[in-house]
Amino acid sequence: MHVSRSIHFLGRRVLGRGEVVRALYRLGRHTASGVLTFTQIGSHRKELFALRRGALIAGDGELAKRTLIGRLARLVALDAVEVVFDGGVAAYPPGACNQLPLATWARTHLESQLDGALADQLLRELAGARLSIRIELAPEPSTCDEADRRMLAALAQPRRLDQIWSLARTPRFRMLSFIHFLRAVDALEIVGVVVDRSAPVRDPRRDAARRLLGLDDFADIDAIKRAYRKLARELHPDLQPAVDHDERRRLERRFAEVTAAYEALL
Repeated sequence: MHVSRSIHFLGRRVLGRGEVVRALYRLGRHTASGVLTFTQIGSHRKELFALRRGALIAGDGELAKRTLIGRLARLVALDAVEVVFDGGVAAYPPGACNQLPLATWARTHLESQLDGALADQLLRELAGARLSIRIELAPEPSTCDEADRRMLAALAQPRRLDQIWSLARTPRFRMLSFIHFLRAVDALEIVGVVVDRSAPVRDPRRDAARRLLGLDDFADIDAIKRAYRKLARELHPDLQPAVDHDERRRLERRFAEVTAAYEALL
């Protein structure tokens, strides 16, 4: 009965970005079984997954598991997707022995998102707020290490980030990764003022890409393409046949940086 109440919100729903991974975590956390169907909004393409006791069933071998992980990562990145969960007992397809625990996958996926810019944003948003854990959505004890247990113990009652860090005795980035994951799956109770997440937040990576291409904040897509083409003509090693080996290597590095900046702005 507890499982049914916890996942009843799924049924058939259209979920936005961020909501899909939260729903998958809950299905895994409550050891649900059944069939998941995803349909991308605006297309008829469907993705089906068999779920057994909170784990997705993959084909044999590591390649099948990596393919499954890639499918999930693509789905959770969509802006909107229709999700249908048909609960029940999911049988093992023939030859499918590998399983991917959804709760563990969701945590790994979310924690991997945290970089320096997102960590700073998280600190700004939660500064002064008191955080505590929602026990029903906390990670299963069997999946936790000693650092996790210390952080969860610190979250047993409302505390500020600095207090949690002091009690958890773990590197700050590790703690923030854990907090980011808990917040994303709605496992945190937040008491106090939180910075409005809808407020414009500059992306340092896009700022760096604009600087590298010599662009201002108001450059449109045509300006971005023109700047990239100009630099590509100057830096592409194949267009500089007379340079020596060291200069060619420098051009290759610069061209790779410029190309990465261009792709980041598209």
